[in-house]
Amino acid sequence: MATLILPGEWIKNWEKSGKHEFVQLCKELTEKTDHGSEIRDIQAALYELCWQVVQGNLKLDLVVSVLGDMMELRDDMPSILADVFSTLDLETAALEEKVKRDHYTQLVGACLFFVPEAILKERLDPETLESLGLIKQAHQFNQKIVKIKTKLFYKQQKFNLLREENEGYAKLITELGQDLSGNITSHLVLESIKSLIGCFNLDPNRVLDIILEVYESRSDQDEFFLSLIKSYMCEPLTLCHILGFKFKFYQEPNEETPKSLYHIAAALLHHNLIELEDIYVHLMPVDATIVEEHKRDISEAKQIARKLVMVVLPSEKSEDKDKEKEKEEEKNDKPPDNQKLGLLEALLRIGDWHHAQSIMDQMPSFYATSHKAIALALCQLVHLTVEPLYRRAGLPKGARGCVMHPLRNKRAPRPAESFEDLRRDTFSMICYLGPHLSHDAILFAKIVRLGKAFMKEYQSDGRSDVKDKMETLLSCFLSIADQVLLPSLSLMECNACMSEELWGLFKLFPYRHRYRLYGQWKNETYTSHPLLVKVKAQTVERAKYIMKRLTKENVKQSGRQIGKLSHSNPTILFDYMLSQIQWYDNLIVPVVDSLKYLTSLNYDVLAYCIIEALANPEKEKMKHDDTTISSWLQSLASLCGAVFRKYPIELAGLLQYVTNQLKAGKSFDLLILKEVVQKMAGIEITDEMTSEQLEAMTGGEQLKAEGGYFGQIRNTKKSSQRLKDALLDHELALPLCLLMAQQRNGVVFLEGGEKHLKLVGHLYDQCHDTLVQFGGFLASNLSTEDYIKRVPSIDILCNQFHTPHDAAFFLSRPMYAHQILSKYDELKKAEKGNRQQQKVHKYVAACEQVMTPVHEAVVSLHPARVWDDLRPQFYATFWSLTMYDLAVPHSAYEREVNKLKVQIKAIEENPEIPMNKKKKEKERCTALQEKLQEEEKKQLEHVQRVLHRLKLEKDNWLLAKSTKNETITKFLQLCLFPRCIFSSIDAVYCARFVELVHQQKTPNFCTLLCYDRVFSAIIYTVASCTENESHRYGRFLCCMLETVTRWHSDRAIYEKECVNYPGFLTIFRATGFDGGNKADQLDYENFRHVVHKWHYMLTKASVHCLETGDYTHIRNILIVLTKILPCYPKVLNLGQALECRVHKICLEEKDKRPDLYALAMGYSGRLKSQKVHMVPENEFHHKEQPARSATPANQQNGPGSTGKPATSTSKMEEGTSEDGDRGKDKSQGTTKPVNKANSAAAKVTTSNGNGALNSTKAVKERDDKEKSGKEKKEKKEKTPGSTPETKAENRREKQRDERAGKEERVAREGKEKTPKADREKAKAEEKSSKDDKAKAGNGEPMEPSRERDAIKESKSKEKGDRSAVAGSLKSPVPRLESAESERDHKRRKLDSHSSPSHSSSVKDNSNEPKESTSKHHANYNSVTRSKSRERETEKKDSDNTQGRSKEKKEEKDRKERKRDHAVNELETSQESKRRKDENGMNSSKNSKSDSPSCDSPLSAEKEKIKRSKSSSKEKADSVKPERTSSGGKKESRHDKEKSEKKEKRDSSGGKEEKKHHKSSDKHR
Repeated sequence: MATLILPGEWIKNWEKSGKHEFVQLCKELTEKTDHGSEIRDIQAALYELCWQVVQGNLKLDLVVSVLGDMMELRDDMPSILADVFSTLDLETAALEEKVKRDHYTQLVGACLFFVPEAILKERLDPETLESLGLIKQAHQFNQKIVKIKTKLFYKQQKFNLLREENEGYAKLITELGQDLSGNITSHLVLESIKSLIGCFNLDPNRVLDIILEVYESRSDQDEFFLSLIKSYMCEPLTLCHILGFKFKFYQEPNEETPKSLYHIAAALLHHNLIELEDIYVHLMPVDATIVEEHKRDISEAKQIARKLVMVVLPSEKSEDKDKEKEKEEEKNDKPPDNQKLGLLEALLRIGDWHHAQSIMDQMPSFYATSHKAIALALCQLVHLTVEPLYRRAGLPKGARGCVMHPLRNKRAPRPAESFEDLRRDTFSMICYLGPHLSHDAILFAKIVRLGKAFMKEYQSDGRSDVKDKMETLLSCFLSIADQVLLPSLSLMECNACMSEELWGLFKLFPYRHRYRLYGQWKNETYTSHPLLVKVKAQTVERAKYIMKRLTKENVKQSGRQIGKLSHSNPTILFDYMLSQIQWYDNLIVPVVDSLKYLTSLNYDVLAYCIIEALANPEKEKMKHDDTTISSWLQSLASLCGAVFRKYPIELAGLLQYVTNQLKAGKSFDLLILKEVVQKMAGIEITDEMTSEQLEAMTGGEQLKAEGGYFGQIRNTKKSSQRLKDALLDHELALPLCLLMAQQRNGVVFLEGGEKHLKLVGHLYDQCHDTLVQFGGFLASNLSTEDYIKRVPSIDILCNQFHTPHDAAFFLSRPMYAHQILSKYDELKKAEKGNRQQQKVHKYVAACEQVMTPVHEAVVSLHPARVWDDLRPQFYATFWSLTMYDLAVPHSAYEREVNKLKVQIKAIEENPEIPMNKKKKEKERCTALQEKLQEEEKKQLEHVQRVLHRLKLEKDNWLLAKSTKNETITKFLQLCLFPRCIFSSIDAVYCARFVELVHQQKTPNFCTLLCYDRVFSAIIYTVASCTENESHRYGRFLCCMLETVTRWHSDRAIYEKECVNYPGFLTIFRATGFDGGNKADQLDYENFRHVVHKWHYMLTKASVHCLETGDYTHIRNILIVLTKILPCYPKVLNLGQALECRVHKICLEEKDKRPDLYALAMGYSGRLKSQKVHMVPENEFHHKEQPARSATPANQQNGPGSTGKPATSTSKMEEGTSEDGDRGKDKSQGTTKPVNKANSAAAKVTTSNGNGALNSTKAVKERDDKEKSGKEKKEKKEKTPGSTPETKAENRREKQRDERAGKEERVAREGKEKTPKADREKAKAEEKSSKDDKAKAGNGEPMEPSRERDAIKESKSKEKGDRSAVAGSLKSPVPRLESAESERDHKRRKLDSHSSPSHSSSVKDNSNEPKESTSKHHANYNSVTRSKSRERETEKKDSDNTQGRSKEKKEEKDRKERKRDHAVNELETSQESKRRKDENGMNSSKNSKSDSPSCDSPLSAEKEKIKRSKSSSKEKADSVKPERTSSGGKKESRHDKEKSEKKEKRDSSGGKEEKKHHKSSDKHR
């Protein structure tokens, strides 16, 4: 009780002033009206006063008088005072001080006269009452209370049951059951009920029960009964108990709770007449049972799924099915009566979402809605909620829709008028539905259409103030799609319309959102609910059934089944199908054909499933051997290409996936892009193209499509447009190109560290091929504006994006072509003039405008010194043109037109084709024919314009600042090599461009040197190629060889296309090329020698690669050799050397590396078929025979030493490599004497019949020498050393020499030949011999890099040599001794020589004839020593020559006649020997095996040695005369050299023989 503290002064001065103050306070308190609080204040005041009495502070009588006075203030004052006494009673009873208790008792006793006894008996404790004397005994009083209470509250009144008081209850039921349509209200009825209760003494609870019973039977009268119950009842718990009792009655077995009971319970809940918590405890089953049941359902579903997946025997299967049926029947017999679900349904029916949601929250997710009735009730509620918004925004045009009647319930959720209103209740209702929205397809469609309407609004509304709201709504719709729409689709029975409807919404989402939804659907949704678990298992089982039976023949039937299955569960179906395709790639074609019954949504899901399968981290993308890409990845890539081409599937996701993989530095998945572009755009990348296809690829787009690809991929227009749109819409075109270009090197340097070299090469090829293919697609499909807008300039591409130069130009090339054409069209329109000349000038002007910025841009790509050799204009021209610009493939156009004509004829003659189809096909073919002809005409005009442009440009292409060798090096390094391995077309282009530069007579471009460098240095190039690059490099070499072979084949062609061209100059003047001096040109015969040298170098390099044992070397060289087979080998002995080595590879690799074995076998077979076209060496080029060999090889140079002869192209090579370059810098005084001397020599020894010997005699003589040389070699081989046979042979040789000796001396005097020139020739021969010795000792061909180094070293030496030569050439001196010493050297070299032809070292001689010995000095000391001995011999020989140079010229004619007579005798004897020789030797002996070794068995070694010796003689003799003293001059002196050798042979006598032996001994 609140206390009011009385001041202490009042108590002290109670009688004086305290009493008066207290009475005044009480009066004030009674007058105050404060809604009952004044009573509390009065009680507090009285309590304080009484407490003072109890404490003994005030006298009893004083207080009693005051209390008595106060009774008049209020009527209820005695009651208030009694309350105060009651409180004090409790407090004093607990006190231990008895005095205070006595004071209290006395106070109450004194107040009895104004406080009624009855009130005190009510409120005081019985013990207190007893002490006051108000009752006799407290114990009896307590018993009496108990009895009264029992009587009042527990004793049942009579007439409480219907049967006991039927009239009262009958009247009650009649009252409640009357017609309520009139003016009868619940208030009137309530009054009647009250009177009935009073009249018949009815139990109120029983009456309430009867009211509920009647309400249950008249549940449509909600309003009346609810208001009646609300007025009647006083306690909600009482109502809950009565309802709970009713529910409990129906919880007995086999009882079913009536819906009407659920309805009234729901209505009472809805109107808050009862609380959910109160009624919920009366409902069955308990929540724990529901959770258990849900878990059991899930485990059963999983078990069923396992059974479906497991392989079960048929008998077991049938037994299991019977058991399952029995179980299902049992369940159907006794459906569980879940009162909570019944109440929930009733709540949903009346629209009480708040209470329904509370009940659903008590249960596992989706448990409630898994019961169809509840799901439908909730669906109905959602229908009503979304109806107004659907009518406004979602209803399609022309659709009326079903009219929905809203609930009369005002407390139901409010219908949504806007998308924002959906967040209030609708979204949560839909989420509670979950997968069971499948029960109401109409509502499914409505929600999807609302989503579509929202997405359109979302995409169009860009206001920032509503952006956050829209984003929130978007996330809500995505959640609905994830949790409700897709799972519901899974439970729908193959509803294709719903799938299409859903796609209408999904296609408005970005693919990232869509794929995330599909991922959730596939990987998580199917585990959330028992029904979905079962559906997944059934789908997999059905998919297995279909896939087992899918073949090409039943595609249509299986396709329909796949379609049906995919409408509802595409993720599960496609996942299984893709797993099968990864194992069995032969399923790809039937699967692709069977997918035509899919919906748009299914196609999109398929794209996602493919990407997911590709990105599967558990799968290895390499096979176990780590050398090849896994077959599953290849199968998926093939499927991608086929599916994306045939069906309208969005590509953005797949392209982005490939881009992301490239960003991450992974290039495996480029295989997918390659397949997609190939199938969708019809652009095929292969290095196995036929020559016809390659030719077609150099034409226009139409010709490419018709004749350029293996598979004629038609109707790619739509699919290529789709691919283009996907790339442009998502801005992936340029990033993909740049990433691929960068990734090529990434494959090698970043990815390739741990991978097998074979795999790295394969990935590099894949990356490169895809880049070429993709770039080709962009170039042919993007419009000019699109292309130019996306591809940056060349310097930005290379410097900023770090794109390799070849790739950067590849991407820029179409842009330049587009720009030039558009500028050309502008100029044509601006100034109208139809003359061809005007058009050409306009074209050139357009080129200049477009290419000038490019010329400036390319300068930054390379160091400044590069542009000393090449002009940027030349560089840019080379990289910007294509084969389309250089030549028109007339034969390809003609071939395709003829095919179409044949096709038209076949269509006309085919009677089975209906007329209308015939007409269409004929029209198509005719239109195609016209297109091709128009395209050919257009290309022809274009090529003419380009060639005219090049003609104008060519003079500024190459500068004369540095040596020709440097220029060619830069050209090969920066232009030719990078581009020739870029693509097959580029390989052809490079060869054609070199030929074109030659044909245009480009100043400062040495064609010979260019070809020489290409053919002489292929080992490293081949070794560094990948497999596909080898194909392209081989094609490039083949095209280069084709040109060379054409020039080699016919003198007329050579003279027409090469003579008088600056590319075939063998000396370069400072003033440039005047074309007037034939001495500066390489003649036809010497060109044939050069070609043979190139063939030899190719053989040498090939054998080296084959002998390394390295996989890459062998594979690449076999590929290259296969490609160049039409042009090489042409020489029999080279072919045999190759054949032998390849045969060995076949034997070695048969069980080790099957792919190499297959390549080698393929090449071997084709090589054998080419044998019939091979020719002996002497037919390939004119060989010159050796005079004789007086000393056996093992005595001359020892068995280990080998030499190599000089070549027929020394003048050409010296000029092209070094001297021509320096000729510009040297004084004219040095150059002119050389020219004079050479021209003088040319007059005597040209091959036009003016020489001493005619060519016929020379040829016969050469044949005879060859045969005799072979015979001698065989004899020497049989008896090595100085055997009697050898001595006899030497004697015969001496006699022959003596017969012709005298004639030779006379002839020598008549020669206008410089002795120093011969000395120079001997020097060169010796040096070349040493070079070859060094090489033979090393066992490997000389490396190209060494040759290049040697070129630089030769510059300093050659200056001194040339000045000396120039001075000595002024006075011709007769030579006799020099001839003898030369022959002496020749014999030594020939006996020890092991190469197949005279030209085995052309390359060495061309580039470093004077310094190759010093290059090899570190490795071969013996070579250095032999060089010093040779110099001494040269000095001695030159002195002897000067001593014998004073013979008379008049004896010349007489000597010639004698020599002719001797030659005739020689011919007859040599012919007989040759016949014997041929009869005794088989074909293998004839082959010159001294070319690169072919590792023949030991038993054949003797034959090898014989062959090597005989061929070395031939080579040495044919090569030697070509060396002259003039460093860079060239003339046709073939016959002259032959006549010289003849004279040497004839003039040799006994005296000379001795000198030979002396010089040879000295040399040793």
